[in-house]
Amino acid sequence: MNIAQSILEALESLNANRLRSGLTMLGIIIGVGAVIAMLSVGQGAQSSITGAISGIGTNLVFVASGNRVQDVKNPRPITMADAQAIADPLVSPDIAAVAPEIQGSVDVSVANGKQTTNSITGVTPDYFSMENYIVTEGALITQDQILGQASVVVIGPSIADTLFGRHDGLVGETIRLSGQPFHIIGVTASKGGGSFGSQDSSIFVPISTAQARLIHRAAINQVDMLMVQATSADTVSQATDEVSQVLRQRHHTPIGIDDFTVFSQKDILSIATTVTGVFTIFIGGIAGISLLVGGIGIMNIMLVSVTERTREIGLRKALGARKRDILVQFLTESSLLSLFGGVIGIGLGWLLALLVGRIATASGNPFNPTVNLSSILLATLFSAAVGLFFGIYPANRAASLEPVDALRYE
Repeated sequence: MNIAQSILEALESLNANRLRSGLTMLGIIIGVGAVIAMLSVGQGAQSSITGAISGIGTNLVFVASGNRVQDVKNPRPITMADAQAIADPLVSPDIAAVAPEIQGSVDVSVANGKQTTNSITGVTPDYFSMENYIVTEGALITQDQILGQASVVVIGPSIADTLFGRHDGLVGETIRLSGQPFHIIGVTASKGGGSFGSQDSSIFVPISTAQARLIHRAAINQVDMLMVQATSADTVSQATDEVSQVLRQRHHTPIGIDDFTVFSQKDILSIATTVTGVFTIFIGGIAGISLLVGGIGIMNIMLVSVTERTREIGLRKALGARKRDILVQFLTESSLLSLFGGVIGIGLGWLLALLVGRIATASGNPFNPTVNLSSILLATLFSAAVGLFFGIYPANRAASLEPVDALRYE
């Protein structure tokens, strides 16, 4: 019996029991659909996260107090003086700019009675260029406002909509931060929701104002983080060394024990890629369990089919069919069941991934699930392998029947 004949006979057999074949394929359809959807969502989330990080720029270095590797007691805080020292071009020729920032949470209210609790960030003018912020109206914070501890604020369009019901014509309006009045001088352009929260809900004030009146820290002029911009993506390594050298001298740290952490955007990308990759494999593996359940269903139905067709098997063997012919026939049926289920499952997985993407977009956290060829091939080949594997036992059982015993079976 050749392969073409085996396929035709298998199709005839499956068509004779359409309902049972459809229910058997359902397990494989759900399994493949789940694998495709989960892998697509995982890869889409990975692309969204790495894209959001890369969108800031590839030449940024971040500095924070404390050592993330070694346990350093009482680390010295990062201060504005540290930022000024690092920004010295004579000491750090590979550093283009330094942007200290301080963050906190305050109560926000306006005259119309709307109020909310929101995070605020105290920044310098360099922060906006590093983070690629622009305004749709008004202006960004200036150095003169830093020096004067001005009561001015730049807000994002989302928080503007929350407080005022609009995000235009707001320059000159007054909002209260922790009960203190601040004048809006600018509204930033929408950057959309991201994997780390919406950047459109940001509130920015001069860093000096934040330190003096809104966010209190233990040390004078203490900041939460420094964002350092290297002169180019190729000089990030040199910029990192220069930052470390300056802080070691200023903090008088023992050799080999830093009380600060310096990490580049490349480090963040590497960690994010690793985490999302493991997450994708994990959820894909969980979804793959349903394929195993579908395979067990195929084996169960094939065993039922062997029992129902015992006399047919005996008649075939009595007429000269070899053990190999019976084995190939039942393996072909189980493989076709799995393969058809896999093909339908691909369509189901694509629709599920599309639906998840639409829901994410509607919720304000847009990302695009990625259905690529590798995940399709993986799910299809795996589903066919499942059908083949779980069809071996029923097929071998059918092929091993003795003709005389099979013909006597009632």
